[in-house]
Amino acid sequence: MSDDVSVHKLAQALFSINKHAKTAPEPKHLYQIKKKAIHQLLKEKKARKIGLHFSDHPKLSSQHSTLLVKVDHYFFHIPPTKEDFKTLEHLGSLDQTYRNPHTKMPLSQAKKLVYQYIGWKPEKKNPSQTRRYQSNYYTPSSLGKMEWPPTKSKRF
Repeated sequence: MSDDVSVHKLAQALFSINKHAKTAPEPKHLYQIKKKAIHQLLKEKKARKIGLHFSDHPKLSSQHSTLLVKVDHYFFHIPPTKEDFKTLEHLGSLDQTYRNPHTKMPLSQAKKLVYQYIGWKPEKKNPSQTRRYQSNYYTPSSLGKMEWPPTKSKRF
């Protein structure tokens, strides 16, 4: 962890990551780094657990709760632990009128800040593991086989 990253900048970065994750086709990694950063902030007492909210997006048609966490002036939801259900107050439904302060931080910059904070290193992919797609069928190309422009056919 680098101490030169301020809590305010981290909160802005988490806001940007969360905003992009909501519309990303593959949001899993973004949510993972958000969760990891928030857990680290909680451990370092730089974030505070507020309470539990009912989720707006129930899983498999069953109601579930999310943990509301405050980082600087921003609020985020992460999955709660069993201990959270025992110790924290349930706040009911999500307040739809509240919005986090808007910030404009590019996703690349936000990820860089959070990666630096959580000490995340990208996994090195082994070149032998990445397979290129090859079809089982050979389709010969007709490019270069024809005369262009076509010439008049010769009649004898």
